[in-house]
Amino acid sequence: MKVSTMRQIDRLLGVPACFLLTAVRKLLPFLKKPRPQKVKSILFVKLAEQGATVLADAAIRRAVQMAGKENVYFLVFEQNRFILDVMDIIPQANVITIPDASFLSLLIGAIGAMRRIRKLRIDAAVDFEFFARFSAILTWLSGAGIRVGLHGFGGGAPYRGDLMTHRLNYNPHLHTSRMFEAMVEAIKLPAEETPRLNMDPPKPRRVESRFTPGREELNEFKAALENHAGTKNYSPLILLNANASDMLPLRRWPTQRYIELARRLIAKSSDVHIAFTGAPNEAEHSQKLVEAVASRRCFSMTGKTTLRQLMMLYCLADALVTNDSGPAHFATLTNIEVITLFGPETPRLFGAETPHSHIIWKDIPCSPCVSAYNNRISVCNDNICMKRISVDEVFDLLCGLCKL
Repeated sequence: MKVSTMRQIDRLLGVPACFLLTAVRKLLPFLKKPRPQKVKSILFVKLAEQGATVLADAAIRRAVQMAGKENVYFLVFEQNRFILDVMDIIPQANVITIPDASFLSLLIGAIGAMRRIRKLRIDAAVDFEFFARFSAILTWLSGAGIRVGLHGFGGGAPYRGDLMTHRLNYNPHLHTSRMFEAMVEAIKLPAEETPRLNMDPPKPRRVESRFTPGREELNEFKAALENHAGTKNYSPLILLNANASDMLPLRRWPTQRYIELARRLIAKSSDVHIAFTGAPNEAEHSQKLVEAVASRRCFSMTGKTTLRQLMMLYCLADALVTNDSGPAHFATLTNIEVITLFGPETPRLFGAETPHSHIIWKDIPCSPCVSAYNNRISVCNDNICMKRISVDEVFDLLCGLCKL
């Protein structure tokens, strides 16, 4: 299902549903579940944008410290569970999925997921989504006695009812990774003390999770990569991720600049190879980019890998240039140098905090123009914030990182 369709459903059906469930919660006090004396199990709800789940690395690990690895669960859309398996913080059996191919499958899947979660008798549920109504509803339906999530408090944030026991203010000045960890720490506080969080702010932490493929599978993929590259000597290999999800198309750097960057890199070094990456449905577009570059040392890997193989590609490549999207975070689980191009969102909140992360952002007066408060929907139809990023500065940074 398209992101735009999900947003529309979330708005049209989610608002009245949250209103009615809030009324039920307040008018029927016997439904209120008492706060558990000790939190023995924790559920995270983060359905979409699994790049942000990488930013929750420290928060998930904190939950494991509090409740034990076997007692931490995660609710996610089926197509987005992959990164949780890669991070390998909680058992794969504890990842509960909801199919999202269609509205009917989503509805049936959500009912099945809630039945399973209710049987687990979860003590605390943490909603990591930014003001989505569907996730708030699922968090309430989980039956957890402690429910932590963001609340609008009559401000500019989207309405999603009053379904949390611990209603928190969204802090647009706190990096998302630290905010996620603060939400976990809020579990220990009495509900009446929130949205105040009388605690020291979580310290900035590097992502601890690492992707380590098996030697045999890596060698098998390496052979496939050599076939696509047309040579065994493809190093240095630079990946260009010229796409961005349909959630925020404004994040795209102009396609022609990726073509120009590839041409300049190939002209700079007789050894460098370029591979375009992207989602499977972008394979045709990526092939057109390869044809435009017109070099035997440029090829497409779009649609030619599984997600796990894409992670292996990151292990074998030297650098990745990408728009602000999931791959920018997935790649930080390896040692590849990642250059992320930011525009309508800010790296102060979403930039990967690793030594291999390199961010280019122009910080013009109208950027960022999307936030949790506006459901990440912008009125802008001309992403000058991305267009101001020149090929020269990306090229120079790449040459320095790859010693070209």
